[in-house]
Amino acid sequence: MVRAGDFVDAHLYKTEEDVVQDAFRHLLRARPDLRIRLAVHRYETEGLSVAKAASLAGVSWAQTKDILMEYHMQPRLGAETLEEVEQEAQTLRTYFQAPE
Repeated sequence: MVRAGDFVDAHLYKTEEDVVQDAFRHLLRARPDLRIRLAVHRYETEGLSVAKAASLAGVSWAQTKDILMEYHMQPRLGAETLEEVEQEAQTLRTYFQAPE
């Protein structure tokens, strides 16, 4: 079995945390279904906004709204505080500026 420390010992990564983060990144890239389920879970348990859940899932805001409804969740639309408005605006700016 391969351990995270093996990659560090081979000087391929600086830390085991770097190995784990890269592994998660590749896992979520290879399995978009996991990205969506993770986004739905965090939306439900952590109160993420629809925009943040969309960014995490790698889908559009409209798709996220539909996905949440498929999971029998009513999307929380609209920010409740000025801070949430600013966070959602920043998330959308980042999403639309991301290179394809």
